[in-house]
Amino acid sequence: MDPKLKKEIQFLEGPQSRWKDFKYSVSVFFEFIKGFRALHFVGPCVTIFGSARFKEDHPFYKQTRELAAQVAELGFTIMTGGGPGIMEAANRGAKDVGGKSVGCNIILPREQHHNIYLDKWVDIKYFFVRKMMLIKYSYAFIVMPGGFGTLDEFYEAITLVQTKKIDGFPIIIFDKDFYQKIIEHNQIMFQAGTISKNDESLYLVTDSIPETIDYIKTKSIAAFGLKYMQPKKPSKGLFETGFKNLY
Repeated sequence: MDPKLKKEIQFLEGPQSRWKDFKYSVSVFFEFIKGFRALHFVGPCVTIFGSARFKEDHPFYKQTRELAAQVAELGFTIMTGGGPGIMEAANRGAKDVGGKSVGCNIILPREQHHNIYLDKWVDIKYFFVRKMMLIKYSYAFIVMPGGFGTLDEFYEAITLVQTKKIDGFPIIIFDKDFYQKIIEHNQIMFQAGTISKNDESLYLVTDSIPETIDYIKTKSIAAFGLKYMQPKKPSKGLFETGFKNLY
């Protein structure tokens, strides 16, 4: 293009309030601190992602409850987003067998209340802070059937593992039929060269609870040398409450 024909671009003006940016940054900081203090004593977790919309009579709810119970029996704390549906089923499964059950509940305009099967929970304002908490304490991720939020959490976890921002914790996609198109799209990305063939090894696709349990035993417990822990005492100087008391 002839430089003479170029016109001077007038840039759009967006929000530029330094004070608002500062207040937002401080708010985010305190959300992180709140989450860290609430979840410090939860121990190694397995996070279960899934839809909030399935009721307790749905097959996916029942399947999640059974799976979570068996994961809890391995010694893991079951962590979820703390809400209803698949999240409730997972926390409920942990409680069925006397396991630990925790949640990171998101605060929404139409408030999402935490489910009744949680030993401990924390309410978080921001989705990205909540996702950080769900990932930070976990040694495996199980992706049950869900919607946009579940896919967001799955791709967040797999991206962090792929780019080695977190260790190679196992990711299990549960229910082959439900996620068939997602798996097919992963193949399309491989054929287009946007992911590598090795990226398929970052996750397991299964319909089997025993296969999931064996995968976690190998890829989490054995791979990271996890052992049964002794209870840790909270620090009175830091006003920590420990696990048994709610935050």
